[in-house]
Amino acid sequence: MTSHIATTASYAQLPVIDLSAADRGPRSRDLLHARLHSAAHDVGFFQLVGHGVTKAETDALSTAMRAFFELPEADRLALDNVNSPHFRGYTRTGDERTGGARDWRDQLDIGAERPARVPGPGEPPYWWLQGPNQWPAALPELRTAALAWIDRLSAVARRLLRELLTAIGAPADFYDPIFGDQAHPHLKLVRYPGSAGDGAEQGVGAHKDYGFLTLLLQDGVGGLQVQREDGRFHDVPPLENAFVVNLGELLEVATDGYLLATNHRVVSPAGATERFSVPFFYNPRLDGKVAPLPFPGATRAPGVTTDPANPLFAEYGYNELKGKLRAHPLVAERHHGSLLAAA
Repeated sequence: MTSHIATTASYAQLPVIDLSAADRGPRSRDLLHARLHSAAHDVGFFQLVGHGVTKAETDALSTAMRAFFELPEADRLALDNVNSPHFRGYTRTGDERTGGARDWRDQLDIGAERPARVPGPGEPPYWWLQGPNQWPAALPELRTAALAWIDRLSAVARRLLRELLTAIGAPADFYDPIFGDQAHPHLKLVRYPGSAGDGAEQGVGAHKDYGFLTLLLQDGVGGLQVQREDGRFHDVPPLENAFVVNLGELLEVATDGYLLATNHRVVSPAGATERFSVPFFYNPRLDGKVAPLPFPGATRAPGVTTDPANPLFAEYGYNELKGKLRAHPLVAERHHGSLLAAA
């Protein structure tokens, strides 16, 4: 994989959106909406500041995450996600796939803490995605920090989604019914350990996210790249106290392509340099059906990008199940052999 460096000043940074402008009166809120509309329609990615998440909250999660990756390998492997039919737990370096190729990172996958739900006769198989997390007994503070982060970022994403819908002239509460208490958020704690020994640079391969919104906390190392209008992948320089936000495929489908889900990837840091990142995925209920969004620009929507190898479904759970079966083949083979043919 070749790393492409930005060649024009306009690509030096993503648009920066200050969410706190919504509280500074009508003129500031109107300007926020104009900038948010442009970022979501033209780029599909932006940096979010003014979100209200404090340094203390961020430090609590970052400290617990680093402590997790410093645990002995045996302790991490005790949480191996191959033990979870719900795709929760630890994935060792190289075991996840994007576009069929190996991702050079290890991670802990965490979701809402709920009882396992085994699909009954005639029920959708995506209910396998609901279930308990796996936690390290030696690190109880990780559970506290991670679940608090899910709650905190769910609130930020909920507010951001409502402002975004308002920005394009849609009803702010249009998608409230498919979120609520049974929304299906997803958190990853990720470590990129440096370059693979075979020279491959794929930290995570080029892809689009399949939910609504992703809020990424990245450290100062860098490596995230976004495909811009010129078709090339450009670096996203880390911005202190900002979340990198991107739109998922469901928002592109809901707006018939007016809002963009954009390809992005991570290039492994050089040598033995570690990079840590925390992507949070704001997703609706598994059984939530994503209706087309009514908004003034709908008549000018260009249509959804189609990929025969990646069909999208109006019912959210089918999209996530498809993605999990492809990304985690070892879990799929152990627990879901009967579903693989449909992935």
